[in-house]
Amino acid sequence: MPSAARRRRPESARTRGVVASVLVVGPVVVALVIALAGCSSSSPEIVAPNPSPADAAACRDLVAALPDTLAGQDRVDVTGDTAYGAAWGDPSIVLTCGVGEPDGFTDTSTCVQMDRTGWYVPDDVLLSDDETLDVTTTEMNYRPRVELVVPGELRPDGFTNSIGAVGKLVEQHLQRVGRCH
Repeated sequence: MPSAARRRRPESARTRGVVASVLVVGPVVVALVIALAGCSSSSPEIVAPNPSPADAAACRDLVAALPDTLAGQDRVDVTGDTAYGAAWGDPSIVLTCGVGEPDGFTDTSTCVQMDRTGWYVPDDVLLSDDETLDVTTTEMNYRPRVELVVPGELRPDGFTNSIGAVGKLVEQHLQRVGRCH
C-alpha cells in the first residue's frame, strides 16, 4: 500500500504553498483561499532572433560566463532560447543576447556609460522620475547586442550593479563596433 506521502496530489511550482479552507454556511459551501504563500511566477522566457553562426557562438560564450548572482539576485531557470540568455531573481532581471536594435534608438540617442559599454535606455524611462518603472536597456557598443531588463523594484542599485557586472563580460566576450554617447 502506498505511503501517505505518495497518495498526495501532485505538486508543482505553481501550486506549492496554496492553502485553502472550506466554509460551510447553511447548505452553501464556500471555498476560501487563505494564502498563496510560496507561489512563484513562471520561469522567464528568452526569445532571441535567429543569430548568425558567429553571433550565436559569441552569445553562448557570454551566457556561459554569466555569474550565479547578479545585483544580489540568484540565477533562476529560464525557458525558450536558453543558450542566449539568463535570469536572476523573482521578479527577474533578464538578459538576452543577440537582440536587434531597440525601437527609438537613433544616432543622437543618449547612452548610460559604464566603462567601455554604452547602454541605451529609452527616454521615457531615462527621463522619468518614476523609479518603479522597469528598465529595458540595450548595450550598443558591442555585437551581438545584449538586452537587459531590470524590474523597477530593483532600481536604482539593481540597474547600476547589473550593467556594471554584465558590461565587464560584454567587453571580454563580444566584439566592439562603435561608441554610443
